[in-house]
This record gives sequence, C-alpha cells and structure tokens, in this order.
Amino acid sequence: MAQVIDNRTRRPGTGGLPSPGRGPATFTAFGLAAEAEPLPPGLYVVATPIGNLGDISLRALQTLAAADAVLAEDTRVTRTLLAHYGITTPLVSYHEHSNDAVRERMILRIREGQALALVSDAGTPLVSDPGYRLVEAAIAEGLRVVPLPGASAALAALVVSGLPTDRFFFEGFLPAKSGARRTRLAELASIPGTLVLYEAPHRLAESLADAAAVLGPRNAAVARELTKLYETVRRGALTDLAEAYAAEPQPKGEIVLLIAPATAATREAETRATVDGKLRDALRQHSLKDAAALVAGETGLPKRDVYARALALSKEAPG
Repeated sequence: MAQVIDNRTRRPGTGGLPSPGRGPATFTAFGLAAEAEPLPPGLYVVATPIGNLGDISLRALQTLAAADAVLAEDTRVTRTLLAHYGITTPLVSYHEHSNDAVRERMILRIREGQALALVSDAGTPLVSDPGYRLVEAAIAEGLRVVPLPGASAALAALVVSGLPTDRFFFEGFLPAKSGARRTRLAELASIPGTLVLYEAPHRLAESLADAAAVLGPRNAAVARELTKLYETVRRGALTDLAEAYAAEPQPKGEIVLLIAPATAATREAETRATVDGKLRDALRQHSLKDAAALVAGETGLPKRDVYARALALSKEAPG
C-alpha cells in the first residue's frame, strides 16, 4: 500500500479534494518516511500493540496514516502510538459509553466517503473492548468493514501457556464478586478446551482461589505484562498458583489467566468440590440424613456415597 506519491493525490469520497487541513498521509518506519495510498471508504478494524510498539504491521501503519480519522478508546494512549510513527491522523474518542448519536455520526462519515480506523487501547478491537455496535451498524448499512489482524493478549498468552491450544474458549473478565464468579466458573467447567480469561491485578488472588475451589487442581498459567519489560508467565496447578499469589504482594499490569480443560482426575476433584459445597450448604439447614438425600437427588450420585461424605464433613472442625 505504501508508495511515494505526489501531493496532488486525491482521497476517495472527498469530492476529488484532499482531506481538509491535512497534507499527504505519511508515516515513519525503520527511520524512513513513507506515504500511504488512499483508502476506499469503510470502517477499518486495526489491531495495535499490547505493549511493545514494534508489534504493529506495516499495513496497520499505512491504514492509520491514510484514514480520515482514528476512532480510539482512549485518545491519549493512541496518540502516543501515532506520534511514535509520525502519524498525524485526527483522533476521535469512541468508547463503551459512546451513544447511538456518536455511532450515527461515524456511519454518516463513512457513507459520505470517508475511511475510519477503529482501534482499542491495545490489541485487537472488539476482543473484550468496545466496537461491536459500530461494526454491527456498519454492516447493517452495507458499508465496507475491513479487518487488520495483529496483536492479541489472549492469543499471545495461549501460545506460551503450555496448555492445549487445539480448542480454547475466551471468556474475558469473570464477575467481580466471589459468589457470581464461582457460579460462572462452574458453568465453564465442562468446556472441553483451555479457558482464556482476563483479570484485574487486585482480583487475581481471589479469582485463583475461587477457580481452585471450583475446578480443583487443573493446570493453569498466569501471563502478565506480555511483550513488555516485566513480562512473566507462571505455570502450575490452580491450587498452587492460588496459594502462591495469596502470599505475595498484589501484582501489577495486564493479566491473562489460562486454565486447562478437565482430565479424569480433575473431573473427580471438581465433582467432589461441588458435592462438598452443596453438602455444607445443606447441613446448615437440614439433618445429616436429609442433607445427604437432598444432595444425592440434585447430583444423581449414590445416596450411600453422599451420606458417607456428609458424615465426614459433619465431623470436621468449624472453620
């Protein structure tokens, strides 16, 4: 797409005139300045680096330079990226709180012949980031939507996790509260693939503890600050990782949590953890016999086995 062109090159959809107030669409890479070819009207969904500014494609640079505007989740973050590559394309704020009126203005601009580039703060837009409704609206209008693939924290973490990659399920962020988080983890337990989750640093230890309680000793990995100076990947059983992070200061940076699919051993542990949880709840309100019968009915497990486990739990010391 990039080539040396003269200043008379016209941008499509602007009545044969260059974009107002802008000179040639240029960018700088490898210490060299280049001009980018004009773009056909449309919405360009552009992946940007998740940390290392070198992880951007030449095609992305060309598109960001040639677009009439860059729609950014946080213009301050994107301005740093554009400045690094000498790109002067105007920035427009577009985030999860942008309303229908904002989207309608963006769609109108495309209909009038403009090329708009959509980026998130980092990585691939729409992956746990705003942008879906704008893409949906553009498609509904029959407008051109173009993907420019690139960096993604979820995929970067997956390929270094050491966990199965043939099947995986991207969940994004789990609920913030422990009860809802455990409920969602129980719903994810039967998925036959690696779970890929995002987590905030201040919730990581609690989330690992909940995951260990619900999913048992599955293999897992915690990937932090990928592509950045303090990149780390810690691997181990969920139970071990939960114990380790509970004893350490709160980590910093962007975090991806990956959890392996269940094995025969972990399925047994998960079943036991689920039964134990149900029994503890039932024993608070019912007699030993009634609690065992209730849980056996809910789980379909043999009454004799559930009663034996209820008896063992009833003898445990409080706390």
